[in-house]
Amino acid sequence: MIFRLFKPNMSLLYRVALTYVKNIGPTLAKSLIAYFGDAESVFKVPARRLLKVPGIGERTISQLDFDMALKKAEGELNFIERNEIEVIFYTDSKYPKRLKACNDSPVLLYAKGNIDFSAQYVVSVVGTRNATEYGKHLCRLLIEELQQHNVLVVSGLALGIDVAIHKECLKHNVPTIGVVGHGLDRLYPSQNRATAEKMLENGGLLTEYPSGTIPDRENFPQRNRIVAGIADATIVVEAGIKGGALITAEIANSYNRDVFAFPGRIGDDYSEGCNFLIRNNKAQLLTCAADLTYSLGWEKAENAKPAVEQYVLPLDLLPDESMILNFIKQNNGPLAIDDLSLKTNMPTSKLAMNLLNMEMQGYIRSLPGKTYCIS
Repeated sequence: MIFRLFKPNMSLLYRVALTYVKNIGPTLAKSLIAYFGDAESVFKVPARRLLKVPGIGERTISQLDFDMALKKAEGELNFIERNEIEVIFYTDSKYPKRLKACNDSPVLLYAKGNIDFSAQYVVSVVGTRNATEYGKHLCRLLIEELQQHNVLVVSGLALGIDVAIHKECLKHNVPTIGVVGHGLDRLYPSQNRATAEKMLENGGLLTEYPSGTIPDRENFPQRNRIVAGIADATIVVEAGIKGGALITAEIANSYNRDVFAFPGRIGDDYSEGCNFLIRNNKAQLLTCAADLTYSLGWEKAENAKPAVEQYVLPLDLLPDESMILNFIKQNNGPLAIDDLSLKTNMPTSKLAMNLLNMEMQGYIRSLPGKTYCIS
């Protein structure tokens, strides 16, 4: 999709500039937007009003460099226009809904290509940079089986398993996104440039970093939270006991997302991480794509016949429980807890307690993949 400048220009300028302000990260930026309504207002309100926002003190305000941030943002807008970059702010309807449910998700994303974030299913695939033939074979089998579903595949465009899964997606016409840890004015590693260019036709590149950002080591753990948060599930194909794949799996678990891992032979260095995840109940055992679709309830949702009977909401439910039940009833198939949290605007901890009470009363059923349906 081509992004046309800039409706309105000033609105986008302030949104981009907000990400350049020193000491304001994604969480604080969201608090500011929630408090003042939009990015432009954050730049224009008196400093004394900023003090009312939780997390902002005198020291933070003394270090705010709004003028410098706006100057940098002007240069970034020029880059965006010249290179047909799409800017997605976290209040935009196009912002990936699964990622939006994560409290530390980026406030702004830069995208290039033809990305459809509304895919019915999204999976992230990660693994070692030292992929073996076994790992590449698993990538091929996985995509061959997943291509029948409306699935978007996300990875990190690194060497090894990442680029192997992107290539299999291209081969089977499965949309795929590469989340990178640098600006879109470069590509790291450069060996994957040809693959990245092909991905722009059915998928593309995604980053939270503006142009000029180099691929520093500390960017990649940050990148991994996008890979984990944007998907229904994370699949670890092949991984050592240390490295980015296990970090991504840990982040996915912290987001209450499903994690799957292919097992390997005992003693294989690049299966040791997968076996560790499975052994310690940090990942479900995966032997084929059917294990994944069954655990996530995909097949049941796709094959379900539309209900014809009329459903009446019970009268003995609390208001929050009635609201939850109504959203589940309206959904065509099982509804994930993350989607419920977004629809109800309810914290996950409170939502989980309500869901448990409703399940114990027999109004709903929990399904694999942390989804719920009417009993």
